[in-house]
Amino acid sequence: MISAGVKTIGTAAFTFCGQLAKVILPETVTKIGGYGFGGCVVLSEIVIPSSVTNLATNAFFNCYSLTNVYFKGNAPVPADDLTVFQYVTNATAFYLPSATGWSSTFDGLPTSTWLPKVRTDDGSLGLQNNQFAFNIFWARNEKVVVEACTNLTNPIWTPVATNSLAGDSLYFGHVPHTIGPARFYRLIGLSNAASP
Repeated sequence: MISAGVKTIGTAAFTFCGQLAKVILPETVTKIGGYGFGGCVVLSEIVIPSSVTNLATNAFFNCYSLTNVYFKGNAPVPADDLTVFQYVTNATAFYLPSATGWSSTFDGLPTSTWLPKVRTDDGSLGLQNNQFAFNIFWARNEKVVVEACTNLTNPIWTPVATNSLAGDSLYFGHVPHTIGPARFYRLIGLSNAASP
């Protein structure tokens, strides 16, 4: 985790950090400099705070394991030469439904709306402590409604929880017997207005 108060990820700050698998950027960062994370070959996803307004040339150069780039705010200004994500070939840039300035691509990456999702890769999914549980991943302060039903052929979805995310994830637990022997869950995102 990078300390709060840091405003710029400087040029080549984390270049070729071959073991950097995860990084948490504080909401104070406004710019990611050239080669800031270049060559971080095991970095698979990153959340870009809404405070980031500029991405420099080759900021994520050769991060070939990068698959998900989540943007919390409006589209930042990328370097004008389509090299921010040079040699990143399998990533998608995700943005919140309320954010502006996005199109079908961002600096060569395809884009998609960022909606809440259930984490299946962190060990939280399943029966735990006499309840069915999972972590919800989305952006801080966004609201998520968890709904459940017992029949997908004729679904009647019932809200079981509405929560605002205090961080970028939320632990959800539901006592199984309160809705029936079989149950299915879905998430409905209630996105806030994008930060200015």
